Amino acid sequence: MPESLELPVVHLVADSVPEGWERAVVACWEQGAQVRTQYDQPGDPPSRDVTLCLVVREPLGDPRLHRAFPAGLEELEAYRQEVVDGIHDHWIDPAAGKWQYTYHERLAAYAVPGLDQPVNQLDYVVEALAAAPHTRRAQAVIWKAWEDAGIEDPACLQRLWFRVFGDKLVCNCHMRSNDAFKAAFMNMYAFTDLQRLLAERLSERLGRSIRAGQYTHIADSFHIYGSYFGEFEAFLQTLEKRTFEQRTWTWEQVAPIIEEAREAIARSLDRERLTGRKGL
Repeated sequence: MPESLELPVVHLVADSVPEGWERAVVACWEQGAQVRTQYDQPGDPPSRDVTLCLVVREPLGDPRLHRAFPAGLEELEAYRQEVVDGIHDHWIDPAAGKWQYTYHERLAAYAVPGLDQPVNQLDYVVEALAAAPHTRRAQAVIWKAWEDAGIEDPACLQRLWFRVFGDKLVCNCHMRSNDAFKAAFMNMYAFTDLQRLLAERLSERLGRSIRAGQYTHIADSFHIYGSYFGEFEAFLQTLEKRTFEQRTWTWEQVAPIIEEAREAIARSLDRERLTGRKGL
């Protein structure tokens, strides 16, 4: 594939998160421009890169998980809890060389210079939609220009935008950068679960059932790193050998495993509280 100065734009509509993720990474591989990255090592080929707009009609529907996402189910559940519940917010301590932020901290406790109290943007989203479900103002932002410009690991997620259509809460997720193969599925899984939580909170405020509806994942740079090409080619081979049903899990299939993962994560957090050492 020749070098290109243009970044291809991929638009996809899928029924489920696993379907959408799978089709998105394949489209990136097939259509992506060759672009060097700041993380390349000597000998790495250029990444493949597109701008992505992926629409998922039923983000919480089955199948819920893709078997080939490159992590374990315990890691996936820990990441979900990190985003939705803030289980790793206590790791934030840049002065000590620890994390500079978490998505949950930015969403639920967005600190601004000059303000005495941080802003809970998730509370704002629920209140704004409860007051006017059709509002276009229900969003939560991540980026802090006064902190993030120039830091080593700036936030990839930029903002989440929400609106109610009928009995459904839609969510648009905007990312400046998204590792298509290694991170995107976990991102989508966690962000759609946050969408579920806000829909439940909004149902309580409105006194009627609101469920998670359309989820749109927008990534300015949706990329496959050159250093992953060998692993990704192995992934492509599984698409040829297995049916879609064999490549995915329904929630019923993984629920017992996820429950075991939650118990292991809870034990890890207990050990952290006792020892002060970073766990899972």
